[in-house]
Amino acid sequence: MSPREKLQALRQILLGQSLDGFLVPRADEHLGEYVAEYAQRLGWLTGFTGSAGLAVVLLERAAVFTDGRYTLQLAAQTDEALWDRRHVIESPPPSWIVENTAPGARIGYDPWLFSEDALARYREAGVNLVAVSTNPVDAIWPDRPAPPMAPAAPHALAYAGVASSEKRQSLAETLQTANQAAAVLTDPASIAWLLNMRGADVDYTPCALAYALLHEDARVDLFIAGEKVTDALRDWLGNEVSVEPPSALSSALQRLKGRRVRVDAAGSPAWFAQQLRAHGAEVVGGSDPCLLPKACKNTVEQQGARDAHTRDAVAVCRFLHLLARTGGAGLTEQSAAERLLAFRAEVPGFQGESFPAISGAGEHGAIIHYRVTPETDRPLRPNEVYLIDSGAQYRDGTTDITRTVWTGPEAPPDELRDRFTRVLKGMIAIATLTFPVGVAGPHLDSFARRSLWDIGLDYDHGTGHGVGSYLSVHEGPAGLSRNARSVALAPGMILSDEPGFYLPDAYGIRLENLLMVQPAEMPGTTRPFLTFETLTLAPFDRRLILPALLTSAEIAWLDSYHACVLSTLAPDVNEDLHSWLQESCASVGIS
Repeated sequence: MSPREKLQALRQILLGQSLDGFLVPRADEHLGEYVAEYAQRLGWLTGFTGSAGLAVVLLERAAVFTDGRYTLQLAAQTDEALWDRRHVIESPPPSWIVENTAPGARIGYDPWLFSEDALARYREAGVNLVAVSTNPVDAIWPDRPAPPMAPAAPHALAYAGVASSEKRQSLAETLQTANQAAAVLTDPASIAWLLNMRGADVDYTPCALAYALLHEDARVDLFIAGEKVTDALRDWLGNEVSVEPPSALSSALQRLKGRRVRVDAAGSPAWFAQQLRAHGAEVVGGSDPCLLPKACKNTVEQQGARDAHTRDAVAVCRFLHLLARTGGAGLTEQSAAERLLAFRAEVPGFQGESFPAISGAGEHGAIIHYRVTPETDRPLRPNEVYLIDSGAQYRDGTTDITRTVWTGPEAPPDELRDRFTRVLKGMIAIATLTFPVGVAGPHLDSFARRSLWDIGLDYDHGTGHGVGSYLSVHEGPAGLSRNARSVALAPGMILSDEPGFYLPDAYGIRLENLLMVQPAEMPGTTRPFLTFETLTLAPFDRRLILPALLTSAEIAWLDSYHACVLSTLAPDVNEDLHSWLQESCASVGIS
C-alpha cells in the first residue's frame, strides 16, 4: 500500500465507526521506548521511524508530531502532501486537534497505547476522546508481523545482587503500608528486575513482554505467553509466582473487586484502570513501585557497572584509535558503526547493542538522533566532524557513550573548537557537582548549558537520562532534563551526562559519559550531600579542545580523568593501542 492508500483506508474505517479522527502513537501495549515490529504502527502508517512521535489522522487532514531530536528526520521521512510536520512542544497535539475540528468531534484512541495521564491532557484541552475496542490501523496492515515469542531466562544472583523474594517482600510491605491490595506492573523492565529474569522480545532491551500483579502478600501473578516460559524459568520463579497467559488478565483484574489497586497513571496503559473500575475495584494512583529501587543499583550492580564499562572501554578505544590512525578513510557511517560493533563483539560478556548506534558525519551529526540507512550512508571525509553515540549490553551492566572527533589531517577551525570546548565544559560541570540530598535532575540541567548560554547557544534535548543494569539504556524515574520528573537523585542511580551543540547542515557535537550517584564526604557539615562517580572510560579528542577556554579546575579534572583512563585500561590493551592512549591522555596543556 502507498502512503496515500494507507491514509484512505484508515479514514474509511473511521467513517464506519462514526469517528472524526484517530490517534496513532509510537507506542506498544507496555508504553515502552523500544517497540517490537508488530507494534510499529506509526512507522508503518507515516514512514517516520523516530523513537518519539504521534500521528493525528482526521478525515480531511493529518499531522505527525515529534520533539527537537527528530524534526529533521521527520521532514525527511514523511510526505508533506499528506502530513503536517509539527514540533510537539510548539504545537501540542491536543491544541492542533481543537484548532482543526468542530466542537464535539469524536477522536478515537486505543486504550492499550495511552496512559491515563496522557489522555487527561487531551480531555483538558477539550478533545472528545472515544476508546476503540480494536485498533483500526491493525485492520488495514496486511502483513503485520506477529508478536515476538523469544524465551525468557533467569538473571543470575551474581548479576542481580538481590533475590527476587527479597525484592517482592520489600515492595509488598510498601503496599501494606499504603493499604493497597495489589499493584499493576506493565513495564517489562520492572517485571524483569522484580523477578530477576531477562528476555529477548524487544531489540536492545533484554526484556520479555509481560504483565504482572504484585500482591500485598508478596505473591506475583505473571501474565506471559507460554511459549516464552521454559522449565528453567518456572523453577527459578518458584511457587510464589503464578504463571498465566495474557488472556487471563481481565478475569484476574475482576478478582480485585472492592480492593484498592495501585496503577501508575503515567506509565501504564489506560486499559488497566478502566477495566479495574468496570469490575468495581478502587484504582489508586501511584508510580510503579519498582521504578525507584530498580534505579538505585545495589552494590553488586554497581560493581558490575564498573566492570562492564572497563571492558567496553577497550572496544571503544580500539575504534577511536582506528579513526585517529586513518582519519576515517575507507569508512562510511554504516561501516564505521559496524566496526565498533565488531570490536564490542569480542568483549567478554557482550550481549548486543543497547540502542542503534548514532553514527553521523558532517551535516548528519546535526540530526540529534540520526539513524544511518543505506540511502543516507556516506563516507567519512577529511577535515570534518564525526559523532558516534553507541552503547552495549552486558550481563553485568549497560553502557552508553558519545564521542565527537575531528577526521583531519588539517587543524580544526577555531570556532568549532570553541563550540566543542563549551560542550566539554558543560559535561565537566555536571560530572564535578556536589549537591544536597533531595536535589532532582531538573535542578542540575542548566549547569551543563551555562557555557553555551554565555554566547547565546543551546541544545534541544535533555542533558541526561537514567540507565539500567542490563536493562533499558533509557531508564526512569530520574533524569537530567528540564522536562524530567522531579525525582530526587539517590545513591546508586546511573545517569548519562551528554550536553551537545548542533549546527544544522554543518555538524553536531555531543559528549557523553555515564555517572553513578554516590554519597559525598563533606567535612564541616552534618547535612548529607551527593556527588557523581564517572563510569565511562575513553579519551576526548584533544585536537578539538581550546585549553584557554577551560579553567584550571576543569583542566585538572580532565587530566585526572585521562590519567584514570590510561591506568585502568593499560593492562588490557596491546602496545600500539597503549601508545595511542598515552598520547591521547596527555595533559590538555601540552600541544
